[in-house]
Amino acid sequence: MFRTFGVAAFLALAVMVTGTASAETQWQEGVHYKKLETPVPTESEKGIEVAEVFWYGCPHCYHFKPLAEAWEKNAPDYVNFVRIPAALGKSWEPHARAFYALEAMGQRKKVHDALFEALAGEHKRLNDGKSLAAFLATKGIDPDEFLKNYNSFGVNAKLQQAQAKVRGARVTGTPTMLVNGKYTVTATMAGSFENMLKVVDFLVAKEHAQSQ
Repeated sequence: MFRTFGVAAFLALAVMVTGTASAETQWQEGVHYKKLETPVPTESEKGIEVAEVFWYGCPHCYHFKPLAEAWEKNAPDYVNFVRIPAALGKSWEPHARAFYALEAMGQRKKVHDALFEALAGEHKRLNDGKSLAAFLATKGIDPDEFLKNYNSFGVNAKLQQAQAKVRGARVTGTPTMLVNGKYTVTATMAGSFENMLKVVDFLVAKEHAQSQ
């Protein structure tokens, strides 16, 4: 009986080791993801942070959005999923600023989809605070309150902090996934949006195992 149990335990361990080795062989550092030389700060001291770096006007982000949302919904409890609006170009900055203004108002989730649809889906020219305020007014957002937050010191500080994180992570395009401030994953490296999230799963499991 002991021998039978021992063999069963050995086989179970072998499957676990083989599975881990297989994942490590499939997803390789420098090929499917990058490890940052200097990690960037995360927003939470506990759990594993997964950040989606995006731009509302990015068509790739627009198509990745439902996959990322499904992943977020099914992520383990120890995952802290956050979104970071990138301002990789001057024309992106108003949209990143709008993200934080709406967040300060507690209204971001209400119009998140609408902004994506308008900017990435319909290519509307909402390139400054006033045009964004006018558009958001059609979605039930007070334009004066929005502009007050849009131009506020708090939003400016949030924007600068986010862009420092994006620069520190060496992000050059969107969408990019940033795992626990240590790794970046893109569809170009992973091979597809679906593989991108599989690599994220692998890195989340890796970070969680190391934290135990």
